[in-house]
Formats: sequence, structure tokens, C-alpha cells
Amino acid sequence: MNVDQTVSTFIEFFRERGHRRITGGSLIPPPGDPVLFTTSGMHPLTPYLEGRPHPLGRRLVNLQRCLRTTDLDEVGDNTHLTVFEMLGSWSLGDYGGSQSLRWGYELLRDGFGIRPDRLHVTVFGGDEQVGPDTESVRTWSEMGVPVELTGEDNWWSNGPTGPCGPDSEIFVWTGEEPPQGTPSSDQRWVEVWNHVQMRYHRHEDGSLDPLPQPGIDTGMGLERLVTILQGRRSVFDCDVFDPWMRTIPRLWDTDESSLRVIIDHLRSGVVVIGDGTMPSTTGRGYVLRRLTRRVLTTLWRDDPSRTLSDLPGELVDHTLEHFRQSCGVDHVREVLLDEERRFSKLLTRGRQVLSRLGFVGPLSEENYDYLHHTHGLPRELVIGLLTELGSDPSTPTSDPRTRVNAQSR
Repeated sequence: MNVDQTVSTFIEFFRERGHRRITGGSLIPPPGDPVLFTTSGMHPLTPYLEGRPHPLGRRLVNLQRCLRTTDLDEVGDNTHLTVFEMLGSWSLGDYGGSQSLRWGYELLRDGFGIRPDRLHVTVFGGDEQVGPDTESVRTWSEMGVPVELTGEDNWWSNGPTGPCGPDSEIFVWTGEEPPQGTPSSDQRWVEVWNHVQMRYHRHEDGSLDPLPQPGIDTGMGLERLVTILQGRRSVFDCDVFDPWMRTIPRLWDTDESSLRVIIDHLRSGVVVIGDGTMPSTTGRGYVLRRLTRRVLTTLWRDDPSRTLSDLPGELVDHTLEHFRQSCGVDHVREVLLDEERRFSKLLTRGRQVLSRLGFVGPLSEENYDYLHHTHGLPRELVIGLLTELGSDPSTPTSDPRTRVNAQSR
């Protein structure tokens, strides 16, 4: 089952059960939203989960592109991506958690052909405010799926305040031998689908009030699901990444971990630019800048002559088309190449500054602040340059013996 068939199977399953498809939105949240990027399928639906009537009714389904920087350091493993797509279904005050779980089990078993003995779930086991989710435990037990109770790992919230509630996460066994252990004890159990029961609103003081309209929010990472359905080792091996994995290794020879970072960050950069973001020193633009510079740092580590001008336009076009974006290929390439030129100049200036001032690691917080505010050299750039120069960039918290009085040099 390829990626298009997977999306179609999911959408049609819920359409047959009265759900209306909504259009997946941009990575850019609406004005006034404090979050830089859309991080989940439910993010644009927060007002409706809190009780506002949705124009298409109480049952919804969609495919939403998302971006998460919290997992940035994990990109390169088998499951994490910076930009990804999320399949989602919602009940806005309609059916409850038990029905959602039963449909989820049915779709995984009958729609996607996943054997029931390869499934395991985790369920909220309760805390000092809310008791265990006994209804979900009972529902899964009736279907014969093993359950592991956890604490905060099975409590979902949209931030420190706002709608929240217990969730049930569905895992699929990816090992070659028969399933063993539990999701918390064996990493071969891979999470594919989260069913959240939006029951409460959390206030600034941490207290909880029941929502006037409890709802259901489910989210399933498309790339992870496709990887499992195709029996692949990692998300980078599924058909979503076929054009990138065929092209980039021939273009730039590097190790597997670096290859994955390059592909993920470049692809993510294309999507971010496609949604209208430009590189800058703050906010969304800084995320784009950071992604691009991590790519360039990885490329130049092995060969300083490498350049993003070698990136084929076909890859950019494929990505824009996949994410249904109308931005032109030439614009994307122009933004990336301009950022490459800026970064190259900054590296040259950074080396000169560190050499002239005599900075050696480890540096203090005062050193990093001085280099950033006076010379425009961000911490991660300084750390990279110190490593390149053979110095230890480890930062002590407050040891005056490591401080360099840069002002007097």
C-alpha cells in the first residue's frame, strides 16, 4: 500500500462513518496563535474542541502537514521527522472514546491488514487529579489487545493551559521475532495512532474543569504508518522519500545518519518556504535558518566545496506537489542559495573573530552572550567553530577561571 492508497483508505473509512473531510491547512497558524508552527492535526481545530460549532458538523477527518522542532535532535533515527503529515479524525461532542477505539482497531486490522497480535496499547493510569481511564482499559480488553497503564505519557494537552485529557496510544510491533515486552520496555513497539479524549480545560493554576462538550481527537503519523505497512526499516525507506533517497546519495556521499538529516532538513526547508516563511533571526524564520545551516554544516564537514546549487529542481518540485503548495521552484532555490551565501560569509567572519579575540573553549555564558550580541555569532555557530578549531566547546555554568575578558582584547 503506497502513501496515496494509505491516505485514501483512512479518509474513506471515516467518510463511510459520517465524517466530513476538512482541508488540511498551512504550517503557519492563524494570527494571534502563540505557536510558531502547526504541530498536530488538532491544532487548527482547538476552538471547535472547546465547544464552538464547526460548519461541517460534529464528525471530521483530514490530512494536515505539521512541523515539530522538539524532536530536532532525534531526526536521523528510524521514526522522527521535522515536517510530516498527520491523519486525523474528530468527534466534536458526538461519539465517545470507546467508539473511537473500536473504529481504530477495525481500521488497522481490516483496512490496513495489521495483525491483531502485533498490537499493544498504553492507557492513562491516573494521577492525583484524575483517576485511571477504566473505560479504555475495558474496551481494549474486550477486543483482546494487551494494555499497559502509564502516567503522564498518556495525558495529552495543547500546552500549559487549554483542552486536555487522557489518551490511548496504539503501538505496532516491528521486530522480526514474535512480539515481546511492552511499549515502555521495548523500542520495537512503534507508536502509530493516538486517541485523545478531550474532557477537561486546564487553567493557569493547574486546576481542571470538565469541558461543556467532551470530544475525541485522534492523530496518526502518515510516514510512520506507511513505513510499517511497507515493512520498511525507517521512515526514510518508505515511498514518500523515494525521490530523495535515489538522488541525494549520488549527489553527496556521506554516512547514513548525516544523509537522513540532510534529506529531512532540506525537505522541511522547502515546505516551510512553500508556506511563505523567509529566513530571519527570530521566530519561524530562525527555524528555517537553523534547518538550512544544519544541512550546510553537515555537507561542508566532509567537503567545503559542496553547494545547494547542485540540488535538483525536480526534488523541490516533487516536495511542493506532495504538500499541495503553489510556491515556485525558482523561489525556493533562490531562498536556499541566498541563505548559503549568508552562512558562508558568517563562518568566515566567525573564524576571524575567534582567532583575533583569542577565544578558546570551554566558554562562559558571558562569552557566548558577547559573541552573539556584539558580533552576531549564535551559540551553535560558535560551538561548531570551536569544535572545528580543535577546542572543547563545553560550557560551564559559572567558573570564572574559564572566562575570557573579551572587552579588554
